[in-house]
Formats: sequence, structure tokens, C-alpha cells
Amino acid sequence: MVKDKEKSGVHENGESPIGSEGLYPDPELLLHKDPIDLAILKKLVGKSIISVDQFDREMVLEICKFAALLEATEIASSHPLDGKLIITAFFEASTRTRLSFESAVLRLDGKIISIPTGKSTGVAKGESLADIGEMFNAYGDLVVIRHTETNSVEEISRNLRLPLINAGNGSGQHPTQALADWFAILKWKPKLKATEVDAKDKIHLGILGTPGSMRAVNSFLRMSLIFKDGIHSISIISEMADPLGPELQKMLEESEIEFKVTNDINTVLSDLDVIYMNSIAFLGDSYKTLDSRFKLDSNSNLKKDAVVLHPLARLDELDPALDGTDHNLYFTQAHGAVFIRQALMISILDRFDRLPEKEIPLKK
Repeated sequence: MVKDKEKSGVHENGESPIGSEGLYPDPELLLHKDPIDLAILKKLVGKSIISVDQFDREMVLEICKFAALLEATEIASSHPLDGKLIITAFFEASTRTRLSFESAVLRLDGKIISIPTGKSTGVAKGESLADIGEMFNAYGDLVVIRHTETNSVEEISRNLRLPLINAGNGSGQHPTQALADWFAILKWKPKLKATEVDAKDKIHLGILGTPGSMRAVNSFLRMSLIFKDGIHSISIISEMADPLGPELQKMLEESEIEFKVTNDINTVLSDLDVIYMNSIAFLGDSYKTLDSRFKLDSNSNLKKDAVVLHPLARLDELDPALDGTDHNLYFTQAHGAVFIRQALMISILDRFDRLPEKEIPLKK
């Protein structure tokens, strides 16, 4: 499928195609003898991406396989988003998410109208999100929004008739981040795609943070439950006595995955296969008092083949000393987000006919 791995950005030895440190699994491993099911992806045409809860296992797998194809295949010359205009409306500060979406669009020859900060809009004068949504209908073809308020997606959708991608709504959800997270995990261990996973291949998943109030951790946990067949246990490491809340607590109990909560990562670290971290600085003013129970560095007792994920930005909970090790899956996690977002936008805007057919292994 891909004749020139250097040109496509993939190295056979798993090293970074762009010179970054860390572990870079070959995306083609997700596609081995498993063509993309176009009929499943076409269910996304014209749809909005609001919550992890709207996805099932087969849809997540097809999105990740499509993203793997986009990562492993040079398709920019086919201009899949030519003629489409994407509105990136970021009412909350963002570096990676905003630039990842905009890079995804521009690399496919789409165009961008950007709101880099809410202060540059009529919201600063009291304009409602519902009215902004009405205006967006005339301005673009798809809206990507991030906002500080959890009800922002609901508010803008009152009048918005364009498809919308939720890029983070307050303490709610961040579904495309969860897709990027699991894209990295599935490239690292493609056996987790199966509905029946051998016991030796199942993972012990550690989640450092508070899923009940942190949108990236919340979304990651929800998506992890979609792949419960490949998880033998989950450990949640948090300073909070109840880091889940009633809804996530119920979901975990119904999943029948063994899980526990601890306030010290060192009690479980040596047994974890995947560690999902987040910047826990946003939990009130308590960050200053947190200690090694919540942090990873070069002296941490990590399992030999364990990998670390982090949606970034990080503070000192994740030591840069780990960047140059094979525990570092967080850079490929961040870089892969561009391809996940390309896969979603091509699907939502129904631009499959713009893809180079001879390069695309599709199950039609």
C-alpha cells in the first residue's frame, strides 16, 4: 500500500518519522488483513461529534483504521477537503487541540475561519452562543468548538444546522482526544482490537486524575470501557475520595472490569501496562501539596514494556526524562490526533470520493 515509508512519514523500526523522541508504532499494523469498512464510516456523514457515548466499538475501530491509513499514505495531493470551510471556534485557550484541527484541515486543502479567543467575538459584549450558531450557518461547512462552559455545545446547537465537533466543553467531554488516545494504544497493541483477547494480552490500565471532573480523563475512561474485553483491571489514582461520581461509578460496575481507587501511584505502578496521566494542577489549589504519589520520573518503578499517555500540556507530574524512553507514547498520541481529526472531517463531510482509490483498501 505504501511504497515509500520515509515519504509517508512512517519508519519501519518504529522510530519517530519527524525526529521526536519516544515510541512510534507503525500505523499499518492496524490495517493488516483488515480493510476499512466504508459503510460504517458513512454513518458519520453530516453528523456531529459531541460525546464518547455516541460511539460503539466498530465505529471507533473504523475511525482509527482510517486514521492509520491517512498516517501511512500520502493523500494530500488528492485535496480531500478542497472547497470546504471549517470554523474553529475556541472560546477557551488551546494550543494542541486548535492547531491539530487546523493542521488537519490545511493539510487536506480545506480552509479555516478561526476564533482564537472568546474575547474577539460578540460574546465579550454579551452575545449568546445560540445567535453565534445561527451566524455560523452562513459562514462555513463544519464547526469545531471549545468552550469553558459545559452547556456550550447545547447552547450553540439551538440554532446551528452545520455539523459540529466538540473539542472540549467545560468539565464535560473531549471525544476526539479519547479517539486520539485509543488510536495510540491500538497502534501500540493491535491485539486489543479483538472481541476475544487472550488473558496474556489484556492490560492493566492506570488512570491518574479525577474522571468525574476532568474532561480528558472522563472521555478516556468512557472509551476504555468500549474496549473492556482487552482490559483485565483498572486502577484510578486520585487524591479525591470519590474521583468517579455516580455515573462513571455505575458504568465501571456494569462493565464487570475489576477496578480500584488509590491515592498513591506507587502501590500499583509496577503492574501497570498503560498509564494515562493528566495535569492534576487544575484540581483547586492543592497541586502545590502533591508529591511523588502522583508523579512519574526516571526513577519510577515502571514495568519494562509499560507505556505512558498524557493529553498535554504537562507540568511536573510527568518528568521530561521519560521523553527519550520507549515508555513515551504521549508524543505519538499527540501527533496521531491530526490523523484522527482528518478521518472524522473527511467522513462527516463525505469526501471519500476524493481519496486515491488505488491506495485505499476499502471494504465497500
